[in-house]
Amino acid sequence: MLETLVIVPTYNEKENLEPIVDRILAASRHTDILVVDDNSPDGTGDLADELALRYPEVNVLHRAVKDGLGGAYRAGFAWGLDRGYWALVEMDADGSHHPEDLPRMIELLAEHDLVLGSRWVPGGKVENWPMRRQLLSKGGSAFTRAALGIEVRDATGGYRVFSADALRRLELGGVASQGYCFQVDLLWRALEHGLRVVETPITFTERVVGESKMSGSIVIESLLRVTAWGFKRRARAVAGLVGEGRRLPSVRASYHRVLPNSRMRD
Repeated sequence: MLETLVIVPTYNEKENLEPIVDRILAASRHTDILVVDDNSPDGTGDLADELALRYPEVNVLHRAVKDGLGGAYRAGFAWGLDRGYWALVEMDADGSHHPEDLPRMIELLAEHDLVLGSRWVPGGKVENWPMRRQLLSKGGSAFTRAALGIEVRDATGGYRVFSADALRRLELGGVASQGYCFQVDLLWRALEHGLRVVETPITFTERVVGESKMSGSIVIESLLRVTAWGFKRRARAVAGLVGEGRRLPSVRASYHRVLPNSRMRD
C-alpha cells in the first residue's frame, strides 16, 4: 500500500518546478509526486520528465489540453487512486504552499477525511500579498460561508490533503467546475457527505517567479456557481423546514490550531 501522493498541476512553471519538487522530497518521507502538466509551451513538461528520471518518487502525467485546475486535479486523483495511495495532496507549483507543513497535515488525516491548509484561522498568515488580494480571498470565503451555510474560514484555499476513501465518496465524475471554484465544489461536497473536515493554519507565500493563473473570468465563474449552489441549498432546506419554524442549518468543520514546533493539539 503506497502512502502519500502530492499532485502538482503545472502550466508554464518551468522555473518553479525543480525547487518545489526538491522541497517536497526533503520535507516528507514516504511521499511521491505527480506533476500534471497541461502541455506547457515553456518546457515545463520536459523538465518534469527529466526530474522523473532523476528521482524515482517523481511521476509525470502529460495532458494535451488546458482545461483548468479542476480537470488537472481530477486526472491526478484518478491516477493516484488507481495506484492505491492512501493520502492525496493538492499543492501549487509556485512555492506558495510550503511543503514543510505537509507532515503535520498528513498527521491530521489520521483522524479526519480532509485537511484544509488555512490562511485565515489563528496562526495562519500570508506573505507578500497586496491588500487587494487579501481582501479578495477573505471576501470570497465570507461569501461562500454565507451562501452555502458552512463555517470554514478558508473555503477557497488550494492546499489540501484528502484520504483516498474521501475522494471515492465525493463522486468526482459529477464535478463540473473548473478554475478555483473547483476547491469550493469539493469542500461543499465533503461537508454535505458528512466527511470529517479540519482546518489547520499555514503560511501562504506569494510566488516570486512567473504569473498567477487567477483571472477575472475565474472569479466570475466562482461567484456565479456559488450563488447558484446557495439558492439550491436554501430551496431544499426551506422545503424541508416548512412548518417546523427552524433556521437553516450550517455545516461546521472542526478546527485544530497547531503551534509551531509542537505536536498536534486541539
